[in-house]
Amino acid sequence: MCNTWANLERDCLTCKKCSLCETRTNVVFGEGNINSKVMLIGEGPGKEEDLQGRPFVGRSGKLLDKMLEKVGLSRQKNIYIANIVKCRPPQNRDPLPGEQNECMNWLRSQFTIINPKIIVALGRIAAARVIKPDLKITKEHGIIYKKKDIFMMAVFHPAALLRDQSKISFAEQDFAKLKHLIDKNISYS
Repeated sequence: MCNTWANLERDCLTCKKCSLCETRTNVVFGEGNINSKVMLIGEGPGKEEDLQGRPFVGRSGKLLDKMLEKVGLSRQKNIYIANIVKCRPPQNRDPLPGEQNECMNWLRSQFTIINPKIIVALGRIAAARVIKPDLKITKEHGIIYKKKDIFMMAVFHPAALLRDQSKISFAEQDFAKLKHLIDKNISYS
């Protein structure tokens, strides 16, 4: 495990541990405030993210930014966003278990350095990987779990909200719940 953020990012950007490195344009390491106490975790980069080397910058990223803004959060100020896998799976397919396994040490190292108090899993794949393997996103979104001293919750992936806009009101409620959790448990002094 790398002991500094710069070393971690440098090593991750040259990773060739799985076959995703063969089709990527850019490694998508993560983005935001590394001193944040809130970490959002998605499954993996899409086409726009792969092209720009930044997480959640396509249509779903714009929706995510809008939802965060509604509750006073932003990737520039008070959150950090990363993905389970750092390279885009071909045709935006779900990352395979082996690909996730190869990338998890990058995410664990990011987590160790950032040391968040709240983790938000964006979508079912991230939720199943970081909260619990059998999490059902349609039934368990917005539920707050606690592991050791860390609060965790799953929300619908922004891409899923774009496909089914009837879920947007649930997502807005979940982000309001997140804001309440932050206000109650984190001091930004």
